Amino acid sequence: MPDVPNRSIRICADRGGTFCDVHASYPDPDNVDGERKELVVKLLSQDPENYKDAPTEGIRRVLEIVTGQKIPRGERLNVDKIDYIRLSTTVATNALLERKGQKHALVITKGFKDLLLIGNQTRPKIFDLNIRRAAPLYSSVLEVEERVTLVGYTSDPQAAEHAVQFNDDGKVTRGYRGPGWDQNVHGEEGEPEIVQGLSGEAVQILRRPGENTLKSDLGKLREAGYTSIAVVLAHSYTYPDHELFIGKVAKSLGFTHISLSSQLLPMIKMVPRGVSSTADAYLTPILYEYLDGFFDGFDEQLRSGGIDTPRVEFMASDGGLLDLDNFSGLKSILSGPAGGVVGYALTSWDGKEKFPIIGLDVGGTSTDVSRYDGRYETVYETTTAGVTIQSPQLDINTVAAGGGSCLTFRNGLFLAGPESAGAEPGPACYRKGGPLAVTDANLMLGRLIPDYFPKIFGKTADQPLDIEASKVGFEKVAKEINEAFKSNLSLDEVVYGFIKVANETMARPIRTLTEARGFETAKHILASFGGAGGQHACEIAKQLNIKKILIHRYSSILSAYGLALADRAVEQQEPSAEIFSESSFPRLLNRLNNLTNSVKAALEKQGFNGSRVMFERYLNMRWEGTDTAMMALGSSPRGDEDVPKEDFEDAFKKAYKHEFGFLLEGKRIIVDDIKVRGIGKTFDSLGPSVFQELAELKTNKIDHGTTKKKETTTSVYFESVGRVDDTPVYKLPDLDVGDVLRGPAMILDDTQTIVVVPDAEVTVTRNHLYIVLHD
Repeated sequence: MPDVPNRSIRICADRGGTFCDVHASYPDPDNVDGERKELVVKLLSQDPENYKDAPTEGIRRVLEIVTGQKIPRGERLNVDKIDYIRLSTTVATNALLERKGQKHALVITKGFKDLLLIGNQTRPKIFDLNIRRAAPLYSSVLEVEERVTLVGYTSDPQAAEHAVQFNDDGKVTRGYRGPGWDQNVHGEEGEPEIVQGLSGEAVQILRRPGENTLKSDLGKLREAGYTSIAVVLAHSYTYPDHELFIGKVAKSLGFTHISLSSQLLPMIKMVPRGVSSTADAYLTPILYEYLDGFFDGFDEQLRSGGIDTPRVEFMASDGGLLDLDNFSGLKSILSGPAGGVVGYALTSWDGKEKFPIIGLDVGGTSTDVSRYDGRYETVYETTTAGVTIQSPQLDINTVAAGGGSCLTFRNGLFLAGPESAGAEPGPACYRKGGPLAVTDANLMLGRLIPDYFPKIFGKTADQPLDIEASKVGFEKVAKEINEAFKSNLSLDEVVYGFIKVANETMARPIRTLTEARGFETAKHILASFGGAGGQHACEIAKQLNIKKILIHRYSSILSAYGLALADRAVEQQEPSAEIFSESSFPRLLNRLNNLTNSVKAALEKQGFNGSRVMFERYLNMRWEGTDTAMMALGSSPRGDEDVPKEDFEDAFKKAYKHEFGFLLEGKRIIVDDIKVRGIGKTFDSLGPSVFQELAELKTNKIDHGTTKKKETTTSVYFESVGRVDDTPVYKLPDLDVGDVLRGPAMILDDTQTIVVVPDAEVTVTRNHLYIVLHD
């Protein structure tokens, strides 16, 4: 085998709930044009009898294949040949779901001890007779005697006239002139100490934290075994000095992780800022403990991060790549699903046709649904496992229905999930004594063929799927169902009943993302991916009246493939308290420009410049008197030609009208935050879109009866026609670009099986299967 150049292998690994997918590319020695060969490895996420860590094991297998050298398991891997490793992980998500995070303490302003416990008074289950509130993530609370307060208030009709005025050095030039100022409130020195906050607001310092008292109180926490703390102080979003001071003292006492709310999330609203900080203190130590174990599997240069060493990058919840220094538990909640969203968005979107796309990621444990209409849909507040977190995340709806979802019959109901068989023991057919799951149902219906499925099961991790174990389990359930209903349902009908329930569970979040938000579901294209996506895509599309489906060649590992396409992201944000107006806009624009320059410099340090850098500039805006702020992305120019302006007001009003159906005309708009997101493009272009390719494609209709491309036939059950014993089976690599075939059919490769229902037509393109459903 030809020698592989140093720093040439690019590896992306996605560790999901059931499978770990690895995509790698490396130089093709037989191609002088710089083309790269691609390689896919799929393995179980947990298999303690054979390996400790799935991504490390996957990378070991990649290195063995590419270099042609045997590498024993457990041996530290040499990384000389590696260019970069990109990871997405569910470690933090699982820790939050299972409540297995780091024991930590909450450090908060005195008098606010129960603030996060009280929360914001929302009642998501208002009619429940026995409401069980999720326990707080922190284990102990330390109240700090410190206090700052704001001078004046933003909603003052004459805020500009009454406000404290500062010079360019931040010195007070004129005191507050409005009502409500208590002249008897003084600082520690007898005179009010007023400074200018980051938002431009005047901040009065009433009490500074005492160093000796702080050291004593924090010392007691260290003696009690605490190594992680979350620091949340009132108004720290605009005046972070006290939090920074507490962080400095805590670090000197040996705390290994310190989450400062002012650094994590410099936004107004103390409750979400506080809960997010406790989530970070709870999850980040667990995440870094896992990453320490991951780095221990490689030689030292991988962790060092030097100029001539391989890069390690991580997928963040907002779809951008981060380095180790900027990756945290708070930013990794949706690390796994985000890679898939990036994958289908960049490979399916057509900038000319502008068809909106629904992403359907059917994995082993859950199904993730998202929507793409030219830009990533992002939310800034989400609730996971009862914890409301304020942090930018892709808008992904998750339901507990996937290939590993347990199938049961209880109280006269067919149930699919929410319990999952996971990777250990896995479904019954995994040969480890697991329960019946959706994978068993697909196997029984002929939608999975053991001879063409990865042989990675059993105690030795080299056995095929066990259809007999599935059959025994379903025969028992079918007997129970027929006795309960006094019916005579066939085994196929019983098994397919469970598939219909699973399909409906998967379709529900799609309706939530489309119909519930004013979008017509039928006008979307369904981009299906995930290990089990191809087995369910056609039937789910039929349920939703969607006519077109895209399935990528790497759909079963698209979350890993998306990592290879993902861009580097740098975000910087500052608080604001400006009323949006013609007079305030130049100041806001100046701050946006300063943030843009700072983000640009950060990207240049990472090697991105020129046309490979893009910026998104936001103002977080709300109507005066409301507390619902929305991030408005400035795009179209407005104003003088010499000073181009972005129309944030128009963007905010459009977003608000679409979300709520009305505008609060006559009310002023307040800017709570300014934000700049810089994007360093991994690729300048991914080539023509699939729709551009289809417009020029020369097609070749395949006759199932005469074609030599057919691999074999198999027996598959379909709802509309029942069992089709001679369903043709094709291997995806044997099909040529331009081939067109009608269902029923099965298309498969080493990592995925795609079920084509009757009356569906499939066109093979360079990177996709394009499926059209006919009535």
